[in-house]
Amino acid sequence: MEKVPEFFGCLVFDDRVMKANLSSEVYQSLKKTIDQGAKLDLSVANAVASAMKDWAVEHGATHFTHWFQPLTGITAEKHDSFITPSPDGGVIMEFSGKELIKGEPDASSFPSGGLRATFEARGYTAWDPTSYAFIKGKTLCIPTAFCSYGGEALDKKTPLLRSMEALNRQALRILKLFGNDEVKYVHTSVGPEQEYFLVPKELYDKRPDLIYTGRTLFGARPPKGQEMDDHYFGVIKPRVEAYMEDLDNELWKLGIYAKTKHNEVAPAQHELAPIYQTTNIATDHNQLTMEMMQKVAARHGLVCLLHEKPFAGVNGSGKHNNWSIATDTGVNLLTPGETPHENAQFLLFLCAVIKAVDDYQDLLRIAVATAGNDHRLGANEAPPAVVSMFLGDELTAILESIENDTAYNATKKKTMKLGVDVLPKFPRDTTDRNRTSPFAFTGNKFEFRMLGSSNSIACANIMLNSAVAESLKIYADRLENVEDFETALHEMIKKTIKDHKRIIFNGNGYDDTWIKEATENRGLLNYRTTPDCMPHILDEKNVKMLTSHGVFSEAELHSRCEIMLENYCKTVVIEANTMVDMARREILPAVEGYAFEIAGAAAAKKSVDADIPCTYERELLKKLSVLTDQIAHRTDELDEAVMKVKSLADVEDEAYGIRDTVLSKMCELRAVADEAETVTAEKYWPFPTYGELLFGVR
Repeated sequence: MEKVPEFFGCLVFDDRVMKANLSSEVYQSLKKTIDQGAKLDLSVANAVASAMKDWAVEHGATHFTHWFQPLTGITAEKHDSFITPSPDGGVIMEFSGKELIKGEPDASSFPSGGLRATFEARGYTAWDPTSYAFIKGKTLCIPTAFCSYGGEALDKKTPLLRSMEALNRQALRILKLFGNDEVKYVHTSVGPEQEYFLVPKELYDKRPDLIYTGRTLFGARPPKGQEMDDHYFGVIKPRVEAYMEDLDNELWKLGIYAKTKHNEVAPAQHELAPIYQTTNIATDHNQLTMEMMQKVAARHGLVCLLHEKPFAGVNGSGKHNNWSIATDTGVNLLTPGETPHENAQFLLFLCAVIKAVDDYQDLLRIAVATAGNDHRLGANEAPPAVVSMFLGDELTAILESIENDTAYNATKKKTMKLGVDVLPKFPRDTTDRNRTSPFAFTGNKFEFRMLGSSNSIACANIMLNSAVAESLKIYADRLENVEDFETALHEMIKKTIKDHKRIIFNGNGYDDTWIKEATENRGLLNYRTTPDCMPHILDEKNVKMLTSHGVFSEAELHSRCEIMLENYCKTVVIEANTMVDMARREILPAVEGYAFEIAGAAAAKKSVDADIPCTYERELLKKLSVLTDQIAHRTDELDEAVMKVKSLADVEDEAYGIRDTVLSKMCELRAVADEAETVTAEKYWPFPTYGELLFGVR
């Protein structure tokens, strides 16, 4: 059996392959482009393209594609073969530097939010040399950015790269103030934990709601859900274990550092976590991971559900974005050290994050806003829609001592006493792990827990990188020309703590009293839905910050606001139309059919003895009759509500109409349909139940 180190990254044109297949001169030039952003010479690109093609063909590839991430939220690819006609009537395999660097896909059918007219079809893909090319199937995939003919970003990669560069510029300014001139580059790193559900494909195929929307729109709760907490970290079922093993192997071949796998809280829910990578590469790899999860599931007769809330009443799925800042010399700038109260550089970067999260809490909420995630945020398995930060007792105490100009009592770390002599004693961490906090410090990184499981992590990291870059810029502007650096530094840290301590909350984010305290006493924002938060991306302060760092143009921000609101509206309308279709064509006939059988049973009893009361049948028939009338009525109301909002010309008005009317009508229809499920005989109910879906993988 082949060992993991022997096949890891075998489908990736990584540094090892480049060293082996490129001349020293070409390799050094390419590395300079990757590490320092130097311009890529066409002759170097030609050499790289030739080596890349030869390597790919050796591994069975026949085509290449510029693999990009448009504003659909998923990846896109157009495949071209390597073949070129030869004079003798045959073909040769060719791939040029020009083809490597730039492609030209049709841009007219991708979301542009008004940046492009439909007849303006041309778009360009541009090679991102910082993210390695890889082979998928028989196709060489080249990670690229995607822009319009006029240069506007039509993807998620371009603004992510811009945000990383913005943070790098400002972080270098800060490090120089501390006398650190060795660092040439500062980058952010991310390790996104990915949650998902697995259900049997034969059951999935019988659920139109899962097929069309990715979540169940109907479904009564089963007798058992997650109450016993017996699935979390439980023994992995053989079928799931086989899937996970297969998935690991596929990801490892693609150079993805899949590390941890386990059962999550809800039945049929699981998690995969990778090792940290540079944010750009981590984003590419997470998109690949989601794709491979679904492909591998099909091999095992399963379907991988990545919706944020595929089942009502049990935990939804998130994607925890573990984010940190590091230098090219290997120093994590968010590591407190043994004496964090004396680590001024760490405290300044910590304060920059605190200030960023408080100043731009709206942008962080916007970055995770989708119709699916609206169902999850504020539920018991996810943080609330209110953004806050958890720092833990030690860091909070340090900040309080700085704010109050009092001495910090640095005591020795407490040792965990486990009460069993044979077990080792170990020091307690400086922070607990607060699962209820949207943005928690966890030792040397921050865990942003608000992302939904299907989200691209690009959006959250664009906003986070940009906001922290702005904090660092403000600090650098103030500190670069001061006479007394230490005094000015102390005063600035102190001011940041005083001005932004409202965002720090170490308590239970699930407690209803916290929401009241956050909004009424602290003045924090509570944007519960996508229509509530999305228009605020165009607030003056947000536009000014994002454009000043070159992350977005104002036109790009307007386009994204429109695209996200359109996506929200289309998603919910599809869900509503699916509910109407399922109710009219399957649920109502099923309940009516069962009622007819009950009426027949009552009539049969009466034919035997006219004095038989038939109390059971009579009461059940009455209930079924009421429920069918209610289902029909609620279905008509939902249908009318959808038609009304679809007639609105303005996308913002449509989004508000959906939020205020359509969603409530969907809930009303679901309530009566789910009640009908509980009293309708199993043989009549047209869809697999929650119990079958959640416990069907054995």
